[in-house]
Amino acid sequence: MRIVVLGSGISGLSTAAELLRGRHEVIVVSAEPITATTSFLAAAVWFPTAAGPPDRVRDWSETTFRHLAGLAAVGTPGVRMCASLALYRDEPAVPEWSRSVRSFRSAERDELPPGYGFGFRFEVPLVEMPTYLPFLSARVDAAGARRVLRAVRRLDDLADLSPDVVVNCAGLRAAELVADPEVYPIRGQIVRVANPGLSVSIRDEAHPLGRAYVHPRANDCVLGGSLDTGEWDTTPNADLTESILRRCRELAPALAGSAVLGTVVGLRPGRRAVRVELDTTALPGIPVVHNYGHGGSGITIGHGCALESAALVAAL
Repeated sequence: MRIVVLGSGISGLSTAAELLRGRHEVIVVSAEPITATTSFLAAAVWFPTAAGPPDRVRDWSETTFRHLAGLAAVGTPGVRMCASLALYRDEPAVPEWSRSVRSFRSAERDELPPGYGFGFRFEVPLVEMPTYLPFLSARVDAAGARRVLRAVRRLDDLADLSPDVVVNCAGLRAAELVADPEVYPIRGQIVRVANPGLSVSIRDEAHPLGRAYVHPRANDCVLGGSLDTGEWDTTPNADLTESILRRCRELAPALAGSAVLGTVVGLRPGRRAVRVELDTTALPGIPVVHNYGHGGSGITIGHGCALESAALVAAL
């Protein structure tokens, strides 16, 4: 079949890759290059965040974990397994996600920074999106995908491409494209700093100043962050930058002297439940498979959602 995939973030490209494996003709349509997508900005460490429903997210997450771990094992550019530390001030219950990660255990006392009495150690995939997303994009192109760079305001704007199926991976834009009132922005601000030699990803989801995480990459560290529901402003907030630096230096004191390299803001596509389903009414005469609403879990569930979307196409 001729399939138009709308969107070139991690969801769109992952879905396009699966459809190409099924020997379909694939046209990837996007308004902007991949460097302008929210995916390109993402810290992109496997960790279920701001996505539902829990049972489906768990299944998609575990599928995606296995996929990313496999990519890391063969040296895929930008993908590696990363030692991680989740911090707590009060004694926590064992989290649901612990069943999905590698090498899960309680942290030793000498592994905890000052002010923390509890923690868990584990290993998860970390994806450097400025490296991996261009790699995935090139793989999609090499497999035969055609690219169309255009803004799409309505799904029937795609009629001139004569699709047999449309796969809607438009993220936040899906609200306008299919009049979905459940879609909303989740503003995320991150700060990039020079890496002082950190190799462990550290997070505190309940920091008094707001959620905090430190994700070390090859040439920098990504510090975050925020989950501001309903906020559309993409201008970096200076006060929030200072707050992020303060809370992340508590997690990793070695960051105290690290130079700030930049601050960026992205809008995650939020939805009460991730929408992966077949829709026969959105575009008369042409089936539409929706794959959007991943919240802060795009890299965490993206491959699992792509596989399910491709299966929905295959069943037509």
